[in-house]
Amino acid sequence: MPTAGKSKGASAHSRRADAVRNQQTLLDAAAEVFVTSGIDAPIREIAARAGVGMGTIYRHFPTRADLVTAVYRHQIEACAEAGPNLLADAASPFDALRQWIDLFVDFLVTKHGLADALQSDNDRFAALHTHFLDRLLPVCAHLLDAAVEAGEIRPGIQPYELMRGIGNLCIGRDGDPRYDPRRLITVLLQGLQRSQSPDADATG
Repeated sequence: MPTAGKSKGASAHSRRADAVRNQQTLLDAAAEVFVTSGIDAPIREIAARAGVGMGTIYRHFPTRADLVTAVYRHQIEACAEAGPNLLADAASPFDALRQWIDLFVDFLVTKHGLADALQSDNDRFAALHTHFLDRLLPVCAHLLDAAVEAGEIRPGIQPYELMRGIGNLCIGRDGDPRYDPRRLITVLLQGLQRSQSPDADATG
């Protein structure tokens, strides 16, 4: 009897793990489709990308707003979890910060249009925005602090200001193919770095 109980428990755990993996695959596929086709992309396109039936999507996410919200949260978590990993693996704290900002910009592209999708549910959007700040501000702050401690950037840079500034630079990207916000973000990051010359740093 105990063996049968353990077997049932393991089977249930395996099913839950499979369900989580399937949902993650679906959310990744939806995020990719939103980037290329916008958040109003046909559900069948998302289903095809994920390799599932449309019924599977509707079973997990009854409305488009549910799906967009889940993608948004999924992207937040991925961006938040990447910070410590980059700091551990990158050549320097500044390089980790730069790579994390690349991911953050990708995230902003994915989230583009979310407010329009949730216009009828302002409370939900407000909660998502709060979650966005609660999860990502500490990660950005940690990366900034590490780069300051390593002597790579000037102290005093506020994580909210940096994230807000990057967000502002990303505005208008979709409407003008000549505009690449990443170029200006590169300039912004160069401006954060300490000057190699002590005299120049003291006057700057």
